[in-house]
Amino acid sequence: MAKGVGEAWDRLEDFEKRSFSHDGVDRNVFAAGSGPGVIIIHEIPGITPEVARFARMVRDAGFRVFLPSLLGAPGKPNSPNYLLQSSFRACVAREFVLFADNRTSPIVDWLKALAQRVKAECGGRGVGALGMCLTGNFALAMMVEPAVTAPVLCQPSLPANKPDGLGLSPQDVTAVRTRLETENLRALGYRFEGDSLCRAARFTAFSAAFGPRFQAQALPDSAAKPDTFMRNPHSVVTTHLVDERGSVTREKVDEIIAFFRDAL
Repeated sequence: MAKGVGEAWDRLEDFEKRSFSHDGVDRNVFAAGSGPGVIIIHEIPGITPEVARFARMVRDAGFRVFLPSLLGAPGKPNSPNYLLQSSFRACVAREFVLFADNRTSPIVDWLKALAQRVKAECGGRGVGALGMCLTGNFALAMMVEPAVTAPVLCQPSLPANKPDGLGLSPQDVTAVRTRLETENLRALGYRFEGDSLCRAARFTAFSAAFGPRFQAQALPDSAAKPDTFMRNPHSVVTTHLVDERGSVTREKVDEIIAFFRDAL
């Protein structure tokens, strides 16, 4: 079992804790590694041990990873109660647009500013961004910022009440599509076939909006780690990752890392 994965807290001792401020809002960011910058945006409930495990995989592949803390207690293990508490906080927070379509969550502006800082610090051709669940479509919305060149969407689940919604403003859709086409960029998307939170209709909508430059994959439910408290196959690179060489989900982690290496 990888460090930090399980029921114990992950103390994130191999990460540097720093504060980043934009537009009067300060948030903690955990950074580690060296190389091109990759921003990994956690799912609900927060930076869990599984999120940190994935970040270490990317770090160990030769990148400098940045984990912004948007919700929850960094390093706290996942659980049904913790999920419920963080979901409630996200519902009442103005930074997240959970239910309205055709709107980009305001917190994306803070993430775009972070991407500018990461690009200035790390150099390279651009910055990678990976979002998951609540933050899945944030990685694509961040492409309005020119520093972001390699977005990955893992089980994007907003808007929660519209399975075929994009969760982006029309202006951002246009800006992202233009960048994908004119700069010859790609965006990757991953979900499990039976995921009730990120259904096939959402990826169909993304493909309609962005064409073949949005490259989506639906993994079989049988590829999801079975012994978790979440019965719904959902979290491709965290909770439902089978961390074994040769597993379908581990192959997708390697694929994402190869995408970052090629783009950054």
